Parts: sequence; structure tokens; C-alpha cells
Amino acid sequence: MTALVPALAGALVVAGVLGVAVGLRARPDRAAAPKRSVLAKGGLLNRVRRLDRRTRFLLLAGAAVGVAVAALTGWLVAIPLVPAAAAGLPLLLSAPPSASKIERLEAMEEWTRSLSGILTAGVGLEQALISTLRSTPEAIRPEVTRLASRLRARWATEDALRAFADELDDATGDLIAGNLILGARRRGGGVASVLEALAESTAADVAARREIESDRAKPRSTARWVTLITVSVLGVLALTGDYIAPYGTPIGQLLLVLLLGIYVATLVWMRRMSAGKPLPRFIGSAAKAAAR
Repeated sequence: MTALVPALAGALVVAGVLGVAVGLRARPDRAAAPKRSVLAKGGLLNRVRRLDRRTRFLLLAGAAVGVAVAALTGWLVAIPLVPAAAAGLPLLLSAPPSASKIERLEAMEEWTRSLSGILTAGVGLEQALISTLRSTPEAIRPEVTRLASRLRARWATEDALRAFADELDDATGDLIAGNLILGARRRGGGVASVLEALAESTAADVAARREIESDRAKPRSTARWVTLITVSVLGVLALTGDYIAPYGTPIGQLLLVLLLGIYVATLVWMRRMSAGKPLPRFIGSAAKAAAR
């Protein structure tokens, strides 16, 4: 009976780690759906299917290793802990999605500079926006493609640019779209110079963000090495000595779960600190929701 206690505690830790992993994964906003019971038919299976192939493989491999460890050592807590560590640690120790945001920001800077050059040649705004599709960077090509399609479909220029800003979902994208909307309203000749200045400021922002991301990568690298060394030392001690023998008792396994939970909480805290907060938007549905 007492052996079930550490297994139950380990299951709770698994639920917490998987919850953190799912919470940290970026997802697009969805419309509110009717609530369904967690035990509804197919509910758990659908959640497992939504995981990517790599995560499912890590969970299955970790479960197999956990069962093997439990059979060899009698540590029932290894059954939930090993798959949780296999699937959760790579996510917690990986870089946050800020690197991809920097690439998108750099693509916006390149696209804005290209658009400014086309407008300098005296081309109309709508035709210039469509013409940039040929040289658009891959990071924002889908958004620019949809913008060009809307303009070809005779959308109002301002409506198409607002939809474009919503799809970019970035404060810098709002700034670019806002200047283009003003240019569409006034039809003056100063839009090209404004976009050129905006591209320069965006390039400076990209350089600053890259420097910040480089500084944030240092503690993540340290945490990876500390985790790798700790796991390696514990593995060697488990095979060659009696150092971890006290953790084989039910109380010892509960203490092990507590210590591992504190370590995971530290990794989550570190990841949250290094993630940073996005700048507030001022165009589109996100700005309207923030103003309410």
C-alpha cells in the first residue's frame, strides 16, 4: 500500500510538468467552444494526437525506460517521472520562440525597405504592395501573399492593411501598417521616406533584440549543462554505490519527487524570465481587446 503513495505523487508531478509544457507552447487564439468533460469519449485520445510526433515518441520511449527502471530497482516513481522528464526537459531547456520573432522582425525590415524603393520609383501604393511579393522574405511571405490577394480582389486598401496587421500580430507590423494606411488616405509623396526611416529604426531594433537574446541564452546554456551533469552523476551513483539507496524507501521517493518538483519549478521560472513580454499592439482585434 505504501508503494502506491510515491507512484501517486509521481503521477501528480507528471501532470504538472505536462501542463507547463502545454501552457508554454504558443497557440493561435480560437473561438470559444462548448465545454466538454475531460473524460468525454475521445477527449484524452484527441489531446495525445495534438502532440507533435517528437513529443509522442519521447513520451513512449520514456514510459518504456521508466517501466524498466521500476522493474530493476523497485522505484515505482520512475514510471511517471522518466517520461515526464523525457518530454518536458527539452521544452523547458530550449530557447523560447523569441528567435523566430527576431527573424520575422528582420523580414519586416527588409520588406519595408523594398517597398520604399518601389514607391520611390513613382509606382502607386497598391501596385507597389503587390510587386513586393516577388522579393518578400520567407518569414512573412504568407502574410504578404494574402495582402496581395486581397488587393487583387478589390478590397479597400485600408481594410486589407488592417487584416495584414492582424496576421503579422506584432507591434512593429502595426507601425508599418499604420504608416501605409496613412499613405493610402493622403496619397502624398512622403510615404517612401517614412518607410525608409521606419526600416532603419526596425534594423536597430533587430540588432538590439539579437544582443538581448544572446545574453538570455547564457543562463539557458548553464542550466542545460547543470542538468546533464546532475543526471549523469546520479546515474553513475545509482549503478556503482549506495548513495541513493535511501531514495528507494517510500518516504525517500516522496522526498525525491519534492526535490525534482522544486528543480522543475526553477526551470519554469528561468524560462518565464527569459521569455520577455511582447510590445502592445494598437491596430486590430488584439488592440480592441486590450482597450476593453
